[in-house]
Amino acid sequence: MTQTAAKPEGERIFKGNLYRVRNGNGWAFTEKAPAPPPQTVRRPARVAQTLALAHRLEAAITRGEYRDRADVARQLGFTRARVTQILDLLLLAPNIQEEIAFLEAVDGVEPLSERGLRTVVCTSDWVKQRLSWESLLLNDSSGA
Repeated sequence: MTQTAAKPEGERIFKGNLYRVRNGNGWAFTEKAPAPPPQTVRRPARVAQTLALAHRLEAAITRGEYRDRADVARQLGFTRARVTQILDLLLLAPNIQEEIAFLEAVDGVEPLSERGLRTVVCTSDWVKQRLSWESLLLNDSSGA
């Protein structure tokens, strides 16, 4: 910041760039450029991570790393009920699993809860699952 020598009282003359920024009392001018807005943070949604875990656990059971679901629960410190909830995600229609796999949480906001997804999992008919899935997505997007 460079000021000229001859200036009236209370006036400052700047040479360089000034930026108008918002402060608590309104607008102010500063020589520093305002900080850029923070970048959006994206990560896989929790339900997508849980679905991936379900596939890994099922593969481990198939390979013989675990005897059964109860063995998974004992070794990983889950309850048997939780392991069942996780592995039940594998009962979803393949196209629903694919859509879930690509879900993202943006700035920490989850697009879908696993609890809400359980209404889709509770039926074994893939046609009914798809209808329930569409209904869940419509209700979820209208509430946002």
